[in-house]
Amino acid sequence: MKLKAFKAAFPITLPVLTGYLFLGMAFGLLMNKAGFSLIWSFLMSAIVFAGALQFAGIGLLSAAFDPLSALLLTILVNIRHIFYGVSMLEKYKGSGNKKFFMIFMMADEAFSINAAASLDDSIDRGWFYFFTSLLCYLYWQVSTWIGHLIGQLIPGEIKGLDFVLTALFYILFLNQWEHKENRPTLLLGLGATVISLLVLGKTQFLLGSMVLILIVILSKMIKEGAHHD
Repeated sequence: MKLKAFKAAFPITLPVLTGYLFLGMAFGLLMNKAGFSLIWSFLMSAIVFAGALQFAGIGLLSAAFDPLSALLLTILVNIRHIFYGVSMLEKYKGSGNKKFFMIFMMADEAFSINAAASLDDSIDRGWFYFFTSLLCYLYWQVSTWIGHLIGQLIPGEIKGLDFVLTALFYILFLNQWEHKENRPTLLLGLGATVISLLVLGKTQFLLGSMVLILIVILSKMIKEGAHHD
């Protein structure tokens, strides 16, 4: 039962491995060049396990201690996981103690695979979801370690590597822009970012833009709900 679920999950997660190799290695390299030891890179990937937040976390750990900003940034960057969790409640039902690990390991990629998976009745769904999440988790850990170890072999400072996450989001933006129904949301993000940058400056614009986007989206949802009623 477990082996069959693993065999079904493994090939589907290989594209995730390809992407994680580049992003995870970049994170490990940046952690190394920021002066953090391998144990810090390991703990960040093993406990935090949130790609975008981990890249932002390098700056947070290097700057003056500001727990409030760290908390707000964490909530705003990862608030989407609330909606992920709600949509997976039915799928994870009856998974036993595995569901606690599956909830923790539910990265964007694992969520996408598990939410869209069409499984044969002979495959145990709980174990399939578990192995999908576990494999994505392990890919990220190994990629981080490799990146950190490679960073020890490269002398001097590596400039521009921190742009890898920005480049990824840019590609994702272009991919979403091809679908006209997504453009209003994308323009909202751009507008909120520009306004926050002009008002709050470079140091606080990220939090400001996320708060502004959240307010607009919630206001729209409330308005549509009232209109529907």
